[in-house]
Amino acid sequence: MDDKSDQQHEQVGRRGLFSRRKTLDELALIADAEPGEAPTDKGKPDEPKPARSLGPLRMVYRTALKYPTQIALALVALMITAGAMLAIPAGFKMIIDRGFAAGGDPADIARWFRYLLLIVGVLAFGTALRFYFVSWIGERVVADIRRDVQTNLLRMAPGFYEENSPKEISSRMTSDTAIIEQVVGTTVSVALRNVLMAIGGTIYLFYLAPNMTLGLALVIPAIVIPITVFGRRLRNVSRTSQDRVADVGAMISEVLSGMKIVQAFNQESREQERFGEAVERTFTIAKRRILIRAIMTSVIILLIFGSITLLMWRGAIGVSQGEISGGTIAAFVLTGGLVAGAFGALTEVYGDLLRGAGAASRLAELLEAKPVIAPPARPEKLPDPARGSLSFRNVTFRYPTRLETAAIKDFTLEVEPGETVAIVGPSGAGKSTIFQLVERFYDPQAGTIRLDGIPLTKADPAEVRQRIAFVPQDGVLFSANARDNLRYGRWDASDEEIWEAARTANAESFLRDLPEGLDTYLGENGTRLSGGQQQRLAIARAVVRDAPILLLDEATSALDAESEQLVQQALDRLMAQRTTLVIAHRLATVRGADRIVVMEDGQIVEQGTHAVLSEAGGLYAKLAKLQFTVGEAA
Repeated sequence: MDDKSDQQHEQVGRRGLFSRRKTLDELALIADAEPGEAPTDKGKPDEPKPARSLGPLRMVYRTALKYPTQIALALVALMITAGAMLAIPAGFKMIIDRGFAAGGDPADIARWFRYLLLIVGVLAFGTALRFYFVSWIGERVVADIRRDVQTNLLRMAPGFYEENSPKEISSRMTSDTAIIEQVVGTTVSVALRNVLMAIGGTIYLFYLAPNMTLGLALVIPAIVIPITVFGRRLRNVSRTSQDRVADVGAMISEVLSGMKIVQAFNQESREQERFGEAVERTFTIAKRRILIRAIMTSVIILLIFGSITLLMWRGAIGVSQGEISGGTIAAFVLTGGLVAGAFGALTEVYGDLLRGAGAASRLAELLEAKPVIAPPARPEKLPDPARGSLSFRNVTFRYPTRLETAAIKDFTLEVEPGETVAIVGPSGAGKSTIFQLVERFYDPQAGTIRLDGIPLTKADPAEVRQRIAFVPQDGVLFSANARDNLRYGRWDASDEEIWEAARTANAESFLRDLPEGLDTYLGENGTRLSGGQQQRLAIARAVVRDAPILLLDEATSALDAESEQLVQQALDRLMAQRTTLVIAHRLATVRGADRIVVMEDGQIVEQGTHAVLSEAGGLYAKLAKLQFTVGEAA
């Protein structure tokens, strides 16, 4: 596209919802931050802030609540497994106190062991139910979130993707949802199970030995304090760790999609070095996160099991003095271990929940983003049948990423139904910006654009675009078969209509030569076709669209001379019944246009037919003289 820079200016160095890359200096800020503090990031107002609590997970909970039946079954299974686990120490107590202590009768011992085996069977059954329903909920929630986020992304105007990297969005749609899947499908289940075991176990401990349990309860405040201190630190580092993983994913996608350029310029070693640096940055942050979690877990387990050991010591003395039974102390030891393990697991679970909260907050940003271009509350209907007139009146537009410079200024142009208007001018003149505004990918800051007399801002954007067929400079194709790429112009098109469009665009012959015809997979971005074939498919797609307005952005630029001539003839037939705007660098392709509009610096500097403009001696005459002279010399 001739003025792609107009759309991309100052993207480098700017941020949207997400950060692009962090330098080693930023990593140093994280390393120097005090425990519990967020890393200082002055001068980066757009950098996403770490989740300060588990609040962002509310979005996940709301999604999960759509499935109350599965949640109820999962909770029942959780209670069964937690109860069965806590019943095991009681089973051992019965075996010791009523089996061995009752004279060691084998039949009596067998009876209590059968009771214990029954508990184990219930535990196994409940665990299977818990795993199934909890995993089902996790997968379902992630699927819903991905679908909802993608639905919202499809509503965003192109300007949104100037400020937010599509590669990074894609990475977050995979890596962050994977974290949420783990949180919903595993972490929450583990947390609830351990909460139930901790509460139920504590109650049972008070039943078994109140005094010993009170001693155990005294250490709880000593456990909560480290969780709070380490948790704050872990929250910040976890968020940064996720950012680094997203960077790696974005880099992989970027390099692989441009592999031909990488290899053509012998940059494999540089890209490997750059990727290695990104991986090492990720590993550096991951090591810090792992270290914090390791220390956090170690300290808390030391406090929990150390206190239990001291209490068991006291209990053993009680058994030797006949104050409590052997079965009671055995049950107390087993239950205390389960309770301690439950509290220990909760410390690790808390770190996972914080990671999930960070992931949910970034996905929530995508989900809650509002489209700048949206239908009005009461859109005006476009006239039916369509006429195909376009009107620009005093239009001024600045791209969101470069508000200080106007891409077009005080632009006024009237295009009559059925008229073919060519837009020419040097690169950066604002030609492609006109197309962006016609399709209402952006709204101008001043002036009005009308389609068939209706201002675009008062119409439904979908209805506006329904009346437009667009052929871009580079034939953008999707990773699908030829049929789906062609009927992208109109999804209900029949095969007969598709083949007719292919004939019009001089694409029929090579399509029939494909191994599976229209069912042939074209590869990612249509890489199994030549550039000229891709362009002819893009033209055929526009023919299938059968819209009253046709936008051609250097539609024949990728074709060889023979194909260009054939396609140009097809385009001439296609344009005869449509309003057509043509962007052209090669002036030979637009000499037959009804009118030629010459642009420079976002303004119309002259307009007229080829003959009139050639005689006028202005910018068009200079461009024409240069091109035609060079062409004749060649």
